[in-house]
Amino acid sequence: MTVEAALSLSSLVLVAAGIVAGLATVSAQITAVDAAGAAARAHAIGVAYTPPRGVAEVAEADGVVTAVVRVPAPLGERQASARFPVERAATR
Repeated sequence: MTVEAALSLSSLVLVAAGIVAGLATVSAQITAVDAAGAAARAHAIGVAYTPPRGVAEVAEADGVVTAVVRVPAPLGERQASARFPVERAATR
């Protein structure tokens, strides 16, 4: 194997690893967005929710629920938030 071939092969491996890491990070962002929406909806109707990955923080103020979800990813932690109005049924 020549030096040029070795350098080319190692460059291709690095590019492929970067692409895989990028795709995994995009997947983590999609997971964070989905989990934030689910956490906010669940809290708005009074149901407990735990995200499949990451950590969710839920706050309620002025009749609006805000959920922030952080998910670890290869290229840094991804974060998403969602807001929903409180929809709990009135008690009789």
